[in-house]
Amino acid sequence: MPTLTMDQVLMLDSYNVYTTIPKRSLFTLERVHKEFFQEGEFADLMLGITNAASKTAAISHFSKRYGQFIAMQFYMLTAYDEIWDGHERDLQFDATKENGLYTVCMFANPNDWRYVNDSEREYVMSTILYKQCYQIVQDLRNTTSISPRVIWDNFFVHIVGVYAKLLDDPLLADRAMDDLEMLESKEVWARFSEKSLFYEYTKGLAPSSLVNQPIRKSCCLSKDIPGLGACGYCPLEQE
Repeated sequence: MPTLTMDQVLMLDSYNVYTTIPKRSLFTLERVHKEFFQEGEFADLMLGITNAASKTAAISHFSKRYGQFIAMQFYMLTAYDEIWDGHERDLQFDATKENGLYTVCMFANPNDWRYVNDSEREYVMSTILYKQCYQIVQDLRNTTSISPRVIWDNFFVHIVGVYAKLLDDPLLADRAMDDLEMLESKEVWARFSEKSLFYEYTKGLAPSSLVNQPIRKSCCLSKDIPGLGACGYCPLEQE
């Protein structure tokens, strides 16, 4: 198991993925898969944390926060050839207060990151998309009437941001471009889609040209959470 450097820990922290032991654990990624949790307390719990106007807005907010973890999977893969590969019970969520507003953050064991060999790189990316993205999209859709596009767009907002950062680093740009092209290819999506949903989102445009631009086709409903407004990617900004 690799030991995370201080730079890695600080990057994870900046995306609200912490490698310390949480004071408490409201729920885990494993629990998100449980039908009783999806149909019972999950949406109500997120409503209580965010004071959102609807369950859909509350669950969308959760997916945006979880999308930060997904973005860090792609960042760590490109920058360090590492991914988080722990048990889903060990990715924990807790409530936190940021800028006067309550939200959720994530906690993971620093020993659960591992190196990725070049020979398994495409498989690893495919597994992240299937197990940590697609399956979570399906789970969240069981909680309330939320469009899968909203959830995927919530993931892609953060993924675009990390690739823009990676491509701006001359030491990482070549590897970032290789990984970006892999993400845009239909092969890594083949377990559940006939096309690259990421390419459908970006249309192949450079990540740097998409940051804070209204390229979404769906609204993340952050405007329906007290203290938040429409995000910089919102299609409402085109009106």
